[in-house]
This record gives sequence, C-alpha cells and structure tokens, in this order.
Amino acid sequence: MLIKQISVFIENKPGRLAEITDALARTGIEIRAFSIADTADFGILRLIVNDPEKALSALKENMMTVSVTKVIGAQIEDRSGSLNRVLQTLFDKGISVEYAYAFITRRENNAFVILRVENNEEAVSVLEKAGIKLLDPSEVYSI
Repeated sequence: MLIKQISVFIENKPGRLAEITDALARTGIEIRAFSIADTADFGILRLIVNDPEKALSALKENMMTVSVTKVIGAQIEDRSGSLNRVLQTLFDKGISVEYAYAFITRRENNAFVILRVENNEEAVSVLEKAGIKLLDPSEVYSI
C-alpha cells in the first residue's frame, strides 16, 4: 500500500533540474507527480514515477544523490473539505504529517494527495478505518 517516492538532492544552480529530468527521460521514466523544496543553496526534488527502481538506477548512474522514501497515496474527491477530512483523520489520532503534495488525475472528480507521515503503518490503518481510499502503488505508477 506504500508508494516509493524518489528524493533527489539538487544544488540550486541553473540547469540542474533539467539534468535530472534529462536522465529520467533518456531512460523512459515518466513523472507522475513532483514537489520541490529549496533553500538558497540546495533543494530536494521529490518524485513519484512509473518505475521507481529504474529511476533510482538512472539517477545514481548520473552521479546524483538520491534516496527512496515510502509515502502514502490517498484518493480524494475534487470538492471542498476532502483534503481536510484526510488531514483531520490523521490529526485526531495524533499522526503528524511531515509534508504533502497533490496532483490531479484524468479520473473524473478525483485528485491524489501524497503524504509523508511519521508512522506509515499506523496512518494507513487509521485512514482505511475512516473509509479513505488509499492508492495501491501499481495504480499510481500506471497513471
């Protein structure tokens, strides 16, 4: 039920993001979602891709500093309050969200949110009990 997210350390300099996307493109990797957090000197690029192992290998072959983090993918309706329901459910059980980012899909009336929490197993259990649809990794990779 957990999705593999690729995290890439990026020096904050012109062309660095293009180098990363080029390495992925040359290997046939398709980016499903991404988020960038930065400071003046560096950033972290977080990616959900169609083939995490192949992406990890391609990035390492290009001398990039990468890691894999397991995250949760939740499907939410595209309407007011849907994201709040997910976040409130976690908060009510004392589960802290470290970061989150969302992306839309071609599916009608739905969006996906990627969540990094302090305890994946507990969060999965809490969200499932609340009736929140969690995404199977193969479902996300094949979008």
